[in-house]
Amino acid sequence: MTQSSSERVEKWSVFELALRGPSDGNPYRDYPLKAVFRYGGREVTVDGFYDGEGTYRVRFMPDREGVWSYHTASPAEQLDGVAGSFECAPASEGNRGPVRVRDAYHFAHEDGTPYHPFGTTCYAWIHLDEGMQEETLRTLAGKRFNKLRMCVFPKHYAFNSADPDSYPFAERADGGFDFDRFDPRFFAKLERRILELQKLGIETDLILFHPYDNGRWGFDRMSADTDEFYLRYLIARIASIRSVWWSLANEYDFMEEKTTADWDRLFRVVQEADPYGHLRSIHNGTRMYDHGSVRFYDHAKPWVTHLSVQHWDVTLPPIWHRQYRKPIVIDECCYEGNLPQRWGNITAEEMTRRFWDSAARGAYCTHGETYADPKDDIWWAKGGKLHGQSPERIAFLRDILEDAPAGIEPIPEIYDVPTIGVEGEYYLQYFGIHRPCWREIPLPEDAAYKAEIIDTWEMTIREVEGTLSGPSRLELPDKVYQAVRIRKLAES
Repeated sequence: MTQSSSERVEKWSVFELALRGPSDGNPYRDYPLKAVFRYGGREVTVDGFYDGEGTYRVRFMPDREGVWSYHTASPAEQLDGVAGSFECAPASEGNRGPVRVRDAYHFAHEDGTPYHPFGTTCYAWIHLDEGMQEETLRTLAGKRFNKLRMCVFPKHYAFNSADPDSYPFAERADGGFDFDRFDPRFFAKLERRILELQKLGIETDLILFHPYDNGRWGFDRMSADTDEFYLRYLIARIASIRSVWWSLANEYDFMEEKTTADWDRLFRVVQEADPYGHLRSIHNGTRMYDHGSVRFYDHAKPWVTHLSVQHWDVTLPPIWHRQYRKPIVIDECCYEGNLPQRWGNITAEEMTRRFWDSAARGAYCTHGETYADPKDDIWWAKGGKLHGQSPERIAFLRDILEDAPAGIEPIPEIYDVPTIGVEGEYYLQYFGIHRPCWREIPLPEDAAYKAEIIDTWEMTIREVEGTLSGPSRLELPDKVYQAVRIRKLAES
Protein backbone atom coordinates (compact mmCIF):
# COMPACT_ATOMS: atom_id res chain seq x y z
CA MET A 1 0.00 0.00 0.00
CA THR A 2 1.52 3.33 -1.04
CA GLN A 3 0.48 6.74 0.19
CA SER A 4 1.69 9.76 -1.77
CA SER A 5 2.42 12.83 0.30
CA SER A 6 3.25 16.41 -0.54
CA GLU A 7 3.65 17.28 3.12
CA ARG A 8 6.60 19.45 4.10
CA VAL A 9 7.87 19.18 7.66
CA GLU A 10 10.67 21.36 8.92
CA LYS A 11 13.84 19.83 10.27
CA TRP A 12 13.56 18.64 13.91
CA SER A 13 9.77 18.94 13.84
CA VAL A 14 7.20 16.14 13.82
CA PHE A 15 5.99 14.19 10.79
CA GLU A 16 2.90 12.17 11.69
CA LEU A 17 1.34 9.26 9.81
CA ALA A 18 -2.22 8.36 10.91
CA LEU A 19 -3.66 4.98 9.94
CA ARG A 20 -6.91 3.15 10.55
CA GLY A 21 -6.55 -0.29 12.06
CA PRO A 22 -8.17 -2.95 14.23
CA SER A 23 -9.80 -2.01 17.53
CA ASP A 24 -10.73 -5.52 18.71
CA GLY A 25 -8.92 -7.29 21.54
CA ASN A 26 -6.32 -5.03 23.14
CA PRO A 27 -4.89 -2.81 20.39
CA TYR A 28 -2.29 -1.40 22.80
CA ARG A 29 -0.62 -4.80 22.96
CA ASP A 30 -1.97 -6.96 20.15
CA TYR A 31 -1.00 -4.97 17.05
CA PRO A 32 2.55 -3.61 17.22
CA LEU A 33 3.46 -1.11 14.53
CA LYS A 34 6.86 0.02 13.31
CA ALA A 35 8.03 2.26 10.51
CA VAL A 36 11.42 2.63 8.86
CA PHE A 37 12.30 6.10 7.60
CA ARG A 38 15.05 6.43 4.98
CA TYR A 39 17.10 9.30 3.65
CA GLY A 40 20.01 8.34 1.42
CA GLY A 41 21.90 5.69 3.34
CA ARG A 42 20.38 6.70 6.67
CA GLU A 43 17.66 4.54 8.27
CA VAL A 44 15.68 5.28 11.43
CA THR A 45 13.21 2.77 12.89
CA VAL A 46 10.43 4.13 15.11
CA ASP A 47 7.56 2.54 17.00
CA GLY A 48 3.99 3.48 16.26
CA PHE A 49 1.20 3.50 18.84
CA TYR A 50 -2.51 3.04 19.23
CA ASP A 51 -4.33 6.31 19.88
CA GLY A 52 -7.83 4.96 20.54
CA GLU A 53 -10.98 4.61 18.41
CA GLY A 54 -9.27 2.55 15.71
CA THR A 55 -6.50 5.10 15.02
CA TYR A 56 -2.80 4.27 14.96
CA ARG A 57 -0.05 6.83 14.60
CA VAL A 58 3.62 6.94 13.74
CA ARG A 59 5.60 10.07 14.62
CA PHE A 60 9.04 10.92 13.35
CA MET A 61 11.51 13.77 13.83
CA PRO A 62 13.62 14.23 10.66
CA ASP A 63 17.12 15.58 11.12
CA ARG A 64 18.18 15.92 7.47
CA GLU A 65 16.75 18.24 4.81
CA GLY A 66 15.39 16.54 1.71
CA VAL A 67 12.93 13.79 0.80
CA TRP A 68 12.43 10.99 3.31
CA SER A 69 10.64 7.76 2.44
CA TYR A 70 8.95 5.41 4.89
CA HIS A 71 7.57 1.89 5.06
CA THR A 72 5.49 0.33 7.85
CA ALA A 73 5.45 -3.17 9.29
CA SER A 74 2.77 -4.75 11.48
CA PRO A 75 0.98 -8.10 11.97
CA ALA A 76 -2.26 -6.18 11.30
CA GLU A 77 -2.96 -6.18 7.54
CA GLN A 78 -4.36 -2.62 7.52
CA LEU A 79 -1.17 -1.29 9.09
CA ASP A 80 1.40 -3.34 7.20
CA GLY A 81 3.31 -2.23 4.11
CA VAL A 82 2.18 1.37 4.05
CA ALA A 83 4.79 3.35 2.11
CA GLY A 84 5.20 6.99 1.22
CA SER A 85 7.44 10.01 1.46
CA PHE A 86 7.61 13.59 2.69
CA GLU A 87 9.95 16.52 2.33
CA CYS A 88 12.02 17.83 5.22
CA ALA A 89 12.37 21.61 4.90
CA PRO A 90 14.97 23.85 6.63
CA ALA A 91 14.39 24.62 10.29
CA SER A 92 12.61 27.89 10.99
CA GLU A 93 13.99 30.63 13.22
CA GLY A 94 14.15 29.48 16.83
CA ASN A 95 14.22 25.78 15.92
CA ARG A 96 17.76 24.75 16.85
CA GLY A 97 17.13 21.05 17.29
CA PRO A 98 17.36 18.85 20.39
CA VAL A 99 19.74 19.70 23.21
CA ARG A 100 22.83 17.49 23.34
CA VAL A 101 25.85 17.14 25.60
CA ARG A 102 28.60 19.15 23.92
CA ASP A 103 31.49 18.30 26.22
CA ALA A 104 32.28 17.51 29.86
CA TYR A 105 30.75 20.80 31.06
CA HIS A 106 28.37 22.05 28.42
CA PHE A 107 25.19 21.48 26.45
CA ALA A 108 24.36 22.68 22.94
CA HIS A 109 21.49 22.41 20.51
CA GLU A 110 22.04 20.08 17.58
CA ASP A 111 22.72 23.04 15.28
CA GLY A 112 25.65 23.96 17.54
CA THR A 113 24.01 26.82 19.45
CA PRO A 114 25.20 26.75 23.10
CA TYR A 115 22.47 25.93 25.60
CA HIS A 116 22.72 26.95 29.26
CA PRO A 117 19.93 25.32 31.33
CA PHE A 118 18.13 27.81 33.58
CA GLY A 119 15.19 25.76 34.74
CA THR A 120 12.36 25.81 37.21
CA THR A 121 10.15 23.15 38.81
CA CYS A 122 6.38 22.54 38.50
CA TYR A 123 6.05 18.85 39.31
CA ALA A 124 2.31 18.29 38.91
CA TRP A 125 1.11 21.32 36.94
CA ILE A 126 -0.53 19.31 34.15
CA HIS A 127 -2.61 17.43 36.74
CA LEU A 128 -4.37 20.62 37.86
CA ASP A 129 -7.46 22.20 36.31
CA GLU A 130 -7.22 23.87 32.90
CA GLY A 131 -7.35 27.37 34.34
CA MET A 132 -4.34 26.72 36.56
CA GLN A 133 -2.42 25.19 33.66
CA GLU A 134 -3.08 28.23 31.48
CA GLU A 135 -1.98 30.55 34.29
CA THR A 136 1.25 28.58 34.58
CA LEU A 137 1.96 29.06 30.88
CA ARG A 138 1.25 32.79 31.14
CA THR A 139 3.66 33.06 34.06
CA LEU A 140 6.38 31.18 32.19
CA ALA A 141 5.88 33.38 29.14
CA GLY A 142 6.89 36.38 31.26
CA LYS A 143 10.06 34.79 32.69
CA ARG A 144 13.37 33.62 31.26
CA PHE A 145 13.37 29.98 32.30
CA ASN A 146 14.34 27.61 29.48
CA LYS A 147 13.77 24.23 31.17
CA LEU A 148 10.89 22.85 33.25
CA ARG A 149 11.00 19.77 35.48
CA MET A 150 7.63 18.02 35.59
CA CYS A 151 6.13 14.59 36.27
CA VAL A 152 4.20 12.23 34.03
CA PHE A 153 2.38 10.60 36.93
CA PRO A 154 0.28 12.58 39.44
CA LYS A 155 1.67 13.24 42.92
CA HIS A 156 0.19 12.63 46.34
CA TYR A 157 2.45 14.77 48.47
CA ALA A 158 2.51 17.78 50.79
CA PHE A 159 0.28 20.62 49.50
CA ASN A 160 -0.87 18.53 46.55
CA SER A 161 -3.43 15.72 46.75
CA ALA A 162 -6.08 16.56 44.13
CA ASP A 163 -7.26 13.97 41.61
CA PRO A 164 -6.36 14.80 38.01
CA ASP A 165 -8.94 14.70 35.20
CA SER A 166 -7.17 11.77 33.51
CA TYR A 167 -4.35 9.30 34.11
CA PRO A 168 -1.78 7.59 31.88
CA PHE A 169 -3.58 4.26 32.33
CA ALA A 170 -7.25 3.59 31.66
CA GLU A 171 -9.50 3.56 34.71
CA ARG A 172 -11.50 0.43 35.49
CA ALA A 173 -15.13 0.44 36.56
CA ASP A 174 -14.12 -0.64 40.07
CA GLY A 175 -11.95 2.47 40.50
CA GLY A 176 -8.60 0.82 39.83
CA PHE A 177 -6.44 0.96 36.71
CA ASP A 178 -6.11 -1.33 33.72
CA PHE A 179 -2.34 -1.58 33.39
CA ASP A 180 -2.75 -3.16 29.95
CA ARG A 181 -4.45 -0.10 28.41
CA PHE A 182 -3.67 3.59 28.27
CA ASP A 183 -5.87 6.67 28.28
CA PRO A 184 -5.07 8.62 25.07
CA ARG A 185 -6.75 11.73 26.51
CA PHE A 186 -4.00 12.04 29.10
CA PHE A 187 -1.21 11.68 26.57
CA ALA A 188 -2.85 14.19 24.20
CA LYS A 189 -2.83 16.70 27.08
CA LEU A 190 0.79 15.91 27.92
CA GLU A 191 1.84 16.36 24.30
CA ARG A 192 -0.04 19.63 23.97
CA ARG A 193 1.57 21.09 27.07
CA ILE A 194 5.08 20.02 26.03
CA LEU A 195 4.59 21.67 22.65
CA GLU A 196 3.28 24.83 24.32
CA LEU A 197 6.40 24.93 26.48
CA GLN A 198 8.49 24.44 23.36
CA LYS A 199 6.89 27.51 21.78
CA LEU A 200 8.03 29.47 24.84
CA GLY A 201 11.61 28.24 24.34
CA ILE A 202 11.38 25.84 27.29
CA GLU A 203 12.79 22.31 27.31
CA THR A 204 10.70 19.70 29.16
CA ASP A 205 12.70 17.63 31.65
CA LEU A 206 10.13 14.86 32.01
CA ILE A 207 10.20 12.77 35.20
CA LEU A 208 9.16 9.21 34.24
CA PHE A 209 8.80 7.69 37.74
CA HIS A 210 8.57 9.08 41.26
CA PRO A 211 7.90 7.77 44.82
CA TYR A 212 5.06 10.16 45.77
CA ASP A 213 2.17 7.74 45.31
CA ASN A 214 1.43 6.96 48.97
CA GLY A 215 -0.35 3.74 48.01
CA ARG A 216 -3.02 5.73 46.21
CA TRP A 217 -2.63 4.72 42.56
CA GLY A 218 0.13 2.10 42.43
CA PHE A 219 2.17 3.84 39.72
CA ASP A 220 5.30 3.59 41.88
CA ARG A 221 5.14 -0.19 42.21
CA MET A 222 4.10 -1.52 38.82
CA SER A 223 5.52 -4.79 37.50
CA ALA A 224 8.68 -4.80 35.38
CA ASP A 225 6.59 -5.65 32.31
CA THR A 226 4.20 -2.76 32.97
CA ASP A 227 7.09 -0.34 33.52
CA GLU A 228 8.51 -1.26 30.12
CA PHE A 229 5.08 -1.23 28.46
CA TYR A 230 4.50 2.29 29.76
CA LEU A 231 7.93 3.58 28.76
CA ARG A 232 7.74 2.27 25.21
CA TYR A 233 4.28 3.73 24.69
CA LEU A 234 5.27 7.12 26.12
CA ILE A 235 8.43 7.27 24.03
CA ALA A 236 6.59 6.26 20.85
CA ARG A 237 4.22 9.18 21.42
CA ILE A 238 6.55 12.00 22.42
CA ALA A 239 10.18 11.20 21.53
CA SER A 240 9.65 12.97 18.20
CA ILE A 241 9.27 16.27 20.09
CA ARG A 242 12.71 17.85 20.02
CA SER A 243 12.43 19.61 23.40
CA VAL A 244 12.03 16.48 25.57
CA TRP A 245 14.56 15.23 28.14
CA TRP A 246 14.15 11.95 30.05
CA SER A 247 14.56 11.99 33.84
CA LEU A 248 14.19 8.36 34.87
CA ALA A 249 13.01 9.25 38.36
CA ASN A 250 12.81 11.91 41.00
CA GLU A 251 14.42 10.79 44.26
CA TYR A 252 14.92 7.35 42.76
CA ASP A 253 16.45 5.96 45.96
CA PHE A 254 13.17 6.54 47.84
CA MET A 255 11.48 3.98 45.53
CA GLU A 256 12.38 0.96 47.63
CA GLU A 257 10.59 -1.52 45.35
CA LYS A 258 13.21 -0.94 42.64
CA THR A 259 16.85 -2.02 42.77
CA THR A 260 19.85 -0.58 40.99
CA ALA A 261 19.51 -3.41 38.48
CA ASP A 262 15.94 -2.28 37.80
CA TRP A 263 17.11 1.27 37.09
CA ASP A 264 19.86 -0.05 34.82
CA ARG A 265 17.25 -2.03 32.90
CA LEU A 266 14.86 0.92 32.62
CA PHE A 267 17.66 3.18 31.37
CA ARG A 268 18.43 0.62 28.67
CA VAL A 269 14.75 0.43 27.70
CA VAL A 270 14.63 4.21 27.27
CA GLN A 271 17.90 4.24 25.36
CA GLU A 272 16.73 1.48 23.02
CA ALA A 273 13.21 2.84 22.46
CA ASP A 274 14.28 6.43 21.75
CA PRO A 275 15.73 6.66 18.23
CA TYR A 276 16.77 10.29 18.74
CA GLY A 277 19.02 9.97 21.77
CA HIS A 278 17.39 12.58 23.99
CA LEU A 279 19.19 13.52 27.21
CA ARG A 280 18.88 10.99 30.05
CA SER A 281 19.40 11.46 33.80
CA ILE A 282 18.22 10.22 37.20
CA HIS A 283 17.67 12.31 40.34
CA ASN A 284 18.68 11.34 43.89
CA GLY A 285 17.01 11.96 47.24
CA THR A 286 18.69 13.34 50.34
CA ARG A 287 18.41 10.43 52.77
CA MET A 288 21.73 9.96 54.56
CA TYR A 289 23.56 6.68 54.00
CA ASP A 290 27.05 5.44 54.92
CA HIS A 291 29.58 8.12 55.83
CA GLY A 292 26.84 10.77 56.01
CA SER A 293 26.48 11.13 52.24
CA VAL A 294 23.54 10.99 49.86
CA ARG A 295 23.25 8.07 47.47
CA PHE A 296 24.07 8.80 43.84
CA TYR A 297 23.27 6.49 40.99
CA ASP A 298 26.48 5.67 39.12
CA HIS A 299 26.45 8.52 36.61
CA ALA A 300 29.49 7.03 34.88
CA LYS A 301 27.25 4.42 33.23
CA PRO A 302 27.06 5.00 29.48
CA TRP A 303 23.30 5.55 29.32
CA VAL A 304 23.51 8.57 31.68
CA THR A 305 24.17 11.73 29.69
CA HIS A 306 24.47 14.24 32.55
CA LEU A 307 24.05 14.59 36.32
CA SER A 308 20.70 15.66 37.77
CA VAL A 309 21.56 16.25 41.41
CA GLN A 310 19.71 17.10 44.61
CA HIS A 311 22.10 18.69 47.11
CA TRP A 312 22.06 21.80 49.24
CA ASP A 313 25.84 22.31 49.00
CA VAL A 314 26.45 23.86 45.59
CA THR A 315 30.21 24.03 46.17
CA LEU A 316 30.55 20.30 45.39
CA PRO A 317 30.36 20.20 41.56
CA PRO A 318 34.17 20.12 41.10
CA ILE A 319 34.24 16.85 43.07
CA TRP A 320 31.43 15.32 41.02
CA HIS A 321 32.96 16.53 37.81
CA ARG A 322 36.31 14.89 38.53
CA GLN A 323 34.44 11.65 39.21
CA TYR A 324 32.05 11.60 36.25
CA ARG A 325 33.31 14.09 33.61
CA LYS A 326 29.77 14.95 32.54
CA PRO A 327 27.70 18.17 32.69
CA ILE A 328 26.08 18.83 36.06
CA VAL A 329 22.65 20.30 36.78
CA ILE A 330 21.80 20.75 40.46
CA ASP A 331 18.09 20.30 39.80
CA GLU A 332 17.18 20.71 43.44
CA CYS A 333 19.23 22.96 45.72
CA CYS A 334 16.23 23.76 48.02
CA TYR A 335 13.48 26.23 47.10
CA GLU A 336 12.85 29.91 47.60
CA GLY A 337 9.94 30.14 50.03
CA ASN A 338 8.78 29.98 53.63
CA LEU A 339 7.37 26.49 54.18
CA PRO A 340 8.13 24.67 57.45
CA GLN A 341 10.13 21.99 55.62
CA ARG A 342 13.87 22.53 55.43
CA TRP A 343 13.90 22.19 51.65
CA GLY A 344 11.25 24.88 51.16
CA ASN A 345 12.36 28.01 52.98
CA ILE A 346 15.53 29.59 51.64
CA THR A 347 15.54 33.28 50.78
CA ALA A 348 15.61 34.79 47.31
CA GLU A 349 19.13 36.02 48.10
CA GLU A 350 20.21 32.46 48.92
CA MET A 351 18.57 31.00 45.81
CA THR A 352 20.35 33.59 43.68
CA ARG A 353 23.65 32.86 45.44
CA ARG A 354 23.31 29.14 44.77
CA PHE A 355 22.76 29.77 41.06
CA TRP A 356 25.86 31.96 40.86
CA ASP A 357 27.95 29.63 43.00
CA SER A 358 27.00 26.68 40.79
CA ALA A 359 27.78 28.58 37.60
CA ALA A 360 31.15 29.76 38.92
CA ARG A 361 32.08 26.12 39.52
CA GLY A 362 31.11 24.93 36.04
CA ALA A 363 27.64 23.59 36.87
CA TYR A 364 24.03 24.70 36.50
CA CYS A 365 21.18 25.10 38.97
CA THR A 366 17.38 24.79 38.88
CA HIS A 367 14.85 27.09 40.53
CA GLY A 368 11.77 26.24 42.56
CA GLU A 369 9.39 28.33 44.66
CA THR A 370 7.50 27.26 47.80
CA TYR A 371 5.73 30.20 49.43
CA ALA A 372 2.84 29.22 51.72
CA ASP A 373 -0.57 29.90 50.19
CA PRO A 374 -4.10 29.65 51.70
CA LYS A 375 -5.16 27.40 48.78
CA ASP A 376 -1.85 25.51 48.69
CA ASP A 377 -1.27 26.92 45.19
CA ILE A 378 2.49 26.53 45.39
CA TRP A 379 4.56 26.92 42.24
CA TRP A 380 6.89 23.97 42.86
CA ALA A 381 3.93 21.60 42.94
CA LYS A 382 1.13 23.18 40.94
CA GLY A 383 2.44 26.11 38.95
CA GLY A 384 0.20 29.17 38.76
CA LYS A 385 1.89 32.41 39.79
CA LEU A 386 5.40 33.20 40.95
CA HIS A 387 5.87 35.53 43.92
CA GLY A 388 9.60 35.43 44.66
CA GLN A 389 12.45 37.75 43.81
CA SER A 390 15.00 35.29 42.45
CA PRO A 391 13.63 34.66 38.89
CA GLU A 392 14.63 38.06 37.50
CA ARG A 393 18.09 37.70 39.05
CA ILE A 394 18.43 34.22 37.59
CA ALA A 395 17.55 35.74 34.20
CA PHE A 396 20.29 38.32 34.77
CA LEU A 397 22.82 35.52 35.27
CA ARG A 398 21.52 33.76 32.16
CA ASP A 399 22.18 36.92 30.11
CA ILE A 400 25.73 37.07 31.43
CA LEU A 401 26.50 33.43 30.65
CA GLU A 402 24.94 33.63 27.21
CA ASP A 403 27.11 36.67 26.51
CA ALA A 404 30.27 34.78 27.53
CA PRO A 405 32.49 33.10 24.95
CA ALA A 406 31.74 29.50 24.08
CA GLY A 407 33.61 26.89 26.06
CA ILE A 408 34.02 28.68 29.39
CA GLU A 409 35.24 26.27 32.05
CA PRO A 410 36.32 26.42 35.70
CA ILE A 411 39.80 27.85 36.24
CA PRO A 412 40.69 26.36 39.65
CA GLU A 413 44.47 26.32 39.36
CA ILE A 414 45.10 30.06 39.78
CA TYR A 415 42.20 31.61 41.67
CA ASP A 416 41.04 30.84 45.21
CA VAL A 417 37.65 32.32 44.27
CA PRO A 418 35.25 30.28 42.09
CA THR A 419 36.09 31.34 38.54
CA ILE A 420 35.01 30.28 35.08
CA GLY A 421 36.34 31.54 31.81
CA VAL A 422 38.74 31.05 28.95
CA GLU A 423 42.30 31.45 30.19
CA GLY A 424 43.87 34.64 28.89
CA GLU A 425 40.61 35.85 27.34
CA TYR A 426 37.70 35.95 29.78
CA TYR A 427 37.22 35.56 33.54
CA LEU A 428 34.06 35.54 35.65
CA GLN A 429 34.59 35.37 39.43
CA TYR A 430 31.91 35.15 42.10
CA PHE A 431 32.54 36.11 45.73
CA GLY A 432 29.17 35.07 47.17
CA ILE A 433 28.95 35.55 50.92
CA HIS A 434 32.53 36.87 51.02
CA ARG A 435 33.05 40.61 50.78
CA PRO A 436 36.69 41.59 50.15
CA CYS A 437 37.37 45.31 49.81
CA TRP A 438 40.04 44.57 47.20
CA ARG A 439 41.61 41.64 45.39
CA GLU A 440 44.79 41.11 43.42
CA ILE A 441 44.00 39.55 40.06
CA PRO A 442 46.98 37.70 38.47
CA LEU A 443 46.32 38.51 34.82
CA PRO A 444 48.72 37.82 31.93
CA GLU A 445 51.18 40.63 31.34
CA ASP A 446 51.13 40.56 27.54
CA ALA A 447 47.57 41.84 27.10
CA ALA A 448 45.21 44.57 28.32
CA TYR A 449 41.91 43.84 30.05
CA LYS A 450 38.74 45.65 31.08
CA ALA A 451 37.10 44.78 34.40
CA GLU A 452 33.49 45.14 35.51
CA ILE A 453 31.99 44.84 39.00
CA ILE A 454 28.68 42.98 38.98
CA ASP A 455 26.21 43.30 41.83
CA THR A 456 24.31 40.06 41.37
CA TRP A 457 21.44 41.10 43.67
CA GLU A 458 20.99 44.67 42.47
CA MET A 459 21.62 43.47 38.89
CA THR A 460 24.03 46.25 38.08
CA ILE A 461 27.26 46.21 36.09
CA ARG A 462 29.86 48.92 36.72
CA GLU A 463 32.87 49.30 34.49
CA VAL A 464 36.17 49.84 36.28
CA GLU A 465 38.12 52.85 35.03
CA GLY A 466 41.29 52.16 33.08
CA THR A 467 42.72 48.87 31.92
CA LEU A 468 44.41 45.99 33.74
CA SER A 469 47.52 44.04 32.80
CA GLY A 470 49.61 41.57 34.79
CA PRO A 471 49.04 41.28 38.58
CA SER A 472 46.46 43.99 39.25
CA ARG A 473 44.83 45.32 42.38
CA LEU A 474 41.09 45.63 41.96
CA GLU A 475 39.06 47.69 44.44
CA LEU A 476 35.75 46.01 45.37
CA PRO A 477 32.55 47.29 47.06
CA ASP A 478 33.08 45.44 50.39
CA LYS A 479 29.61 43.86 50.22
CA VAL A 480 28.21 40.39 49.61
CA TYR A 481 26.97 38.88 46.33
CA GLN A 482 29.53 40.61 44.12
CA ALA A 483 31.10 39.23 40.95
CA VAL A 484 33.90 40.40 38.67
CA ARG A 485 33.98 40.04 34.90
CA ILE A 486 37.28 40.61 33.10
CA ARG A 487 37.59 40.60 29.32
CA LYS A 488 40.61 40.90 27.10
CA LEU A 489 40.64 43.98 24.92
CA ALA A 490 40.86 43.44 21.19
CA GLU A 491 44.25 44.32 19.79
CA SER A 492 44.22 47.50 17.74
